Amino acid sequence: MTGFVSFVGSGPGDPELLTLKAVDRLKRADAVLFDDLSSGPILEFARDGADLIGVGKRAGRPSPRQHHVSRLLVDYAKEGGRIVRLKSGDSGLFGRLEEELVALKEAGIEYEIIPGVPSAIAAAAVCGIPLTRRMTARRVQFVTGHDASGQLPDDVDLSALADPRACTVVFMGKRTFPALLEELTARGLPQDTPAILAESVGTPEQAVTRATVSELAKQLIGEVGKKPALILYGPLAEL
Repeated sequence: MTGFVSFVGSGPGDPELLTLKAVDRLKRADAVLFDDLSSGPILEFARDGADLIGVGKRAGRPSPRQHHVSRLLVDYAKEGGRIVRLKSGDSGLFGRLEEELVALKEAGIEYEIIPGVPSAIAAAAVCGIPLTRRMTARRVQFVTGHDASGQLPDDVDLSALADPRACTVVFMGKRTFPALLEELTARGLPQDTPAILAESVGTPEQAVTRATVSELAKQLIGEVGKKPALILYGPLAEL
């Protein structure tokens, strides 16, 4: 008899942003496999005696390979019981969800997906702004700032990312943003486009920097720090 896996989106880090369903699954789980950004106070909702296994991957740090994480998830599920795979933000947004779903399907293990507050939405809320604006920002686009090798992806639609009428959110892009901006300005994005760097959203280390894309790129050429971050740019509201 195999177990059942709940993929739980934990939101950006603030335990108060967990959904009721997420808390319920954590309280009933026999094992929780969690990402780095889903640790801390969020794990306090796990029941006493549950196995807590860290499987997080962070850029620039030693991290378990994805196939090892998927294999571990399958192994725990085969032992039976309720398993929670805890991912930051919403697990369907740059959360390597697909690889783990494929592994479970191949092993014949049932699962559910519980959405979480996406970090991009939480970042906008922290900044007190909407991601869409009537007449000036009718489109929102999410993009990853690096590929599997840590470099700027070479298969993204740069013309779309340079659209000054769209609000763009770059995940995991601190190291590659200066290179990205070179490509975007070459395609017409104004260098005075408003930008926001939102770091460690939903945690005590939360920090928000408002600048232009040009100013932000210059800042990130130097030390980018270790805080997880989102970069937002486009017709952002100045409220």
